[in-house]
Amino acid sequence: MQAPRSAAVAETGEFGGGGNAAAVGDSSNDTKTHFRVCRFIIETGVKLGMRSVPVATACALYHKFFQSASLEVYEPYLVAMSCIYLAGKVEEQHLRTRDIINVCHRYFHPGRDPLQLDSKFWELRDSVVQCELLILRQLNFQVSFEHPHKYLLHYLLSVRCLLNRHAWSRTPIAETAWALLKDSYHGPVCVQHRPQHLALTALYLALHTYGVQVPRGEREWWQVLCEDVTRTQIEDIMTELLQLYDMEAKCT
Repeated sequence: MQAPRSAAVAETGEFGGGGNAAAVGDSSNDTKTHFRVCRFIIETGVKLGMRSVPVATACALYHKFFQSASLEVYEPYLVAMSCIYLAGKVEEQHLRTRDIINVCHRYFHPGRDPLQLDSKFWELRDSVVQCELLILRQLNFQVSFEHPHKYLLHYLLSVRCLLNRHAWSRTPIAETAWALLKDSYHGPVCVQHRPQHLALTALYLALHTYGVQVPRGEREWWQVLCEDVTRTQIEDIMTELLQLYDMEAKCT
């Protein structure tokens, strides 16, 4: 099953400046490429006015696709555009392919005018649609995801009730937890763990960052909120999240 290639991408580096620049077989370069492409998805999603869950779905689709696909074969930015398009359908926030293409074009070429409706544009549009079908087949049409957002909201409300209101108000725990959760979609951690565990770890790390202690009863607070998670699992997910921030420094 070959990747649909667009001449607009392949010949001119229209999006991403040639997404397959990673050295063949170099997992470090592959990781950097995936990080940059997911940053592209998130920033493009914001410019398109997408809600947080559709953006998360687009990133999850991208990561799931490349769990069984290679950057040597598939153009990552074309896959990313198709993931944005497909995520809009899955999460019922439909986006026009023309809007996606123009916003992506502006992302890489801030000073240029929108693409003209010429053969190059229609070729790129056809490639986005064909790549969407490829993603559906590759994922066996399993394109719906249970995201951690609703769990994090529940956990935040629960922990807030346990804390002194002054301790809660003087530290940006909620904002930090949401930021950590959003950043988790830059890497495959978002599709490698249960959404409950990812949400809990984001809150755990936010509390730890500001040194906020949650009163302990017979069990730890995180055991009360999620009975099937262990401290080792939380620490493992924390390590993966922190590695994403190391990757961010390498990709700037």
